Amino acid sequence: MQNTVRILSIDGGGIRGIIPAVVLSRLERQTGQRVADLFDLVAGTSTGGILALGLTRPGPGGRPLYSAAEMSELYEREGAKIFSASFWRRMRTMGSLREERYSADGIEEVLRRYFEDTRLKDACTGVLVPSYEIERRKPFFFKSASARERPEYDFAMWQVARATSAAPTYFEPARLPVPNSSDYWALIDGGVFANNPGACALVEAIARNPWATKFLVVSLGTGNLLQRIPIDEAKGWGTAGWLRPVLDIVLDGVSATVDYQLQQLLPGDYHRFQVTLQQNDQEMDDVRPENLRNLRLQAEAMCRERSRELRKLGERLVAIGAAHRQRAA
Repeated sequence: MQNTVRILSIDGGGIRGIIPAVVLSRLERQTGQRVADLFDLVAGTSTGGILALGLTRPGPGGRPLYSAAEMSELYEREGAKIFSASFWRRMRTMGSLREERYSADGIEEVLRRYFEDTRLKDACTGVLVPSYEIERRKPFFFKSASARERPEYDFAMWQVARATSAAPTYFEPARLPVPNSSDYWALIDGGVFANNPGACALVEAIARNPWATKFLVVSLGTGNLLQRIPIDEAKGWGTAGWLRPVLDIVLDGVSATVDYQLQQLLPGDYHRFQVTLQQNDQEMDDVRPENLRNLRLQAEAMCRERSRELRKLGERLVAIGAAHRQRAA
């Protein structure tokens, strides 16, 4: 166990991030430990990135400030502010055809309030958050390890959260100034290439921990999409018709592909927790109280159905942590 690296990966999915938050809350209650104590590397994309950063934000004494239960409440308390659009904005944007559906003001206000001036380098454990640079046309990875090594890669946590959650058609791209430079990064949601960041996290863990002989990955989804796209409808679509469906296809397809890859690479050391969504609860911006309650109930039901696996997983995570402390002593 001393040579095992513990990795947590959290998918993107907008307001559906409440699902992995509920699972992590269950894990924290079972073990009596915070997520930052249970994992050596926490990776998250989009809403998963917000969770990854929130769960590793240090508070007084350097301990994690937010519990998973507190982060799950973020969706119920702040969802309407994050996904808020006036009547006139809805008219002007024409359903995202002419402009992003939501102003960035709401999400930025929430993120600034939750993260304040905390820097990426100060994360309580290793963090990896994907985004995509649209001017340079390449993936961009926010890494707490890189932030500690190179000042130009250290950003405020709220800026990292804003960049990874800048979903096309929902929010405008994020412009992040490069520290100590006149340059900037132009970033959008990392979900366009790594909605499930599990494989990225595994590669990072292998590169950063040459002493490791084993890798344990816990991967949390935000819901499988089952809504059909009838071929007789799709064959007549143009750009406007494909605009929203193709984003869902990219996000869901990427997640499923990484899930398959990790199943093959890590038999016995890979745990994926996912629920299946119905047609009426798939939207990433559905902040109605009844939808949030339904998502929470689905996550709680999955936790009950897989309670034995969750309990054994928690015990293993705690035991590995104890072995790490023994190794470091």
